[in-house]
Amino acid sequence: MIRFENVTKRFSDGTEALKNISLSLPAHELTAIIGPSGCGKTTLMKMINKLETPTEGRIYIDEKPVAELNDVQLRRSIGYVIQRIGLFPHMTIEDNVSLVPKLLEWPKEKTSERVRNLLKLVGLDPEIYLERFPLELSGGQQQRIGVVRALAGDPNIVLMDEPFSALDPISREQLQNELRQLQQAIQKTIIFVTHDMDEALKISDRIIVMRQGQVEQIGTPQQLIDDPSNDFVRNFIGAERINQKRSFRERKLKEFMGLFTAEWAGDAVKLSIEETMDKAFRLLEESSQDRLALTDDGRVIAYATERDLLRAALYKEAGATV
Repeated sequence: MIRFENVTKRFSDGTEALKNISLSLPAHELTAIIGPSGCGKTTLMKMINKLETPTEGRIYIDEKPVAELNDVQLRRSIGYVIQRIGLFPHMTIEDNVSLVPKLLEWPKEKTSERVRNLLKLVGLDPEIYLERFPLELSGGQQQRIGVVRALAGDPNIVLMDEPFSALDPISREQLQNELRQLQQAIQKTIIFVTHDMDEALKISDRIIVMRQGQVEQIGTPQQLIDDPSNDFVRNFIGAERINQKRSFRERKLKEFMGLFTAEWAGDAVKLSIEETMDKAFRLLEESSQDRLALTDDGRVIAYATERDLLRAALYKEAGATV
């Protein structure tokens, strides 16, 4: 867990980027930080790996004070993905992805296996892409490599600073889907800064809404939709978006079957696909499980988390067929 305790950031010109922030970022979840430009979201994220330091207050990772950790060791233990990707153009994809494992002095065989497995996870054939250079890849492929490089050293924490904002809408949609699926597989603690509310609602387990250096609301995507804490949050989400998602909850689960997961090895609560999305959300909230086993005539045919249900809402808004 990452914990901020009364954190204030004041720059030399007197600007307060963060104002007495106290919050916790749960382990093994994807937390999106969202808000208008200049609200402090990137500053908040950069404090986790000491690219920014607090003027006041303390930050903890697993109850260890970040201020007392070695800067280099800390940054090598945290993955970092940025909007500009930052791949080294003169190095092959294999060399780019291998950077942190080499710095950590991993054995060559372990590094090679890790790189190959990660490329496969993001749908890039190692036999085709390992020896290519960044400029030989599309923007979407380069950003996939940026994500892979951040994961190469097997960090517990990954920071992502608006990583998809410079991509075309199709590539962005694909990478959002892939990140969601990847997170289900690897279960890292991901902090994702974005200015796009649809993106935050689609990919995150939890959302932090910020304004002028302060936190306005923290909650799951559904909590923000159902109960915005104030007019700012309500307006930032958008009345149209809130109304669309609320009316969407009356639709039946069977309309969205193409968007749900086919396999799951853990526990899940059973619910018929003839039931409404509203009942699905309520059953998830009431149960101790994090997903539903969707049934047709008593037979389990798919699984759905809260994030899957919200993703279905976004597809409907865009007019996509499933």
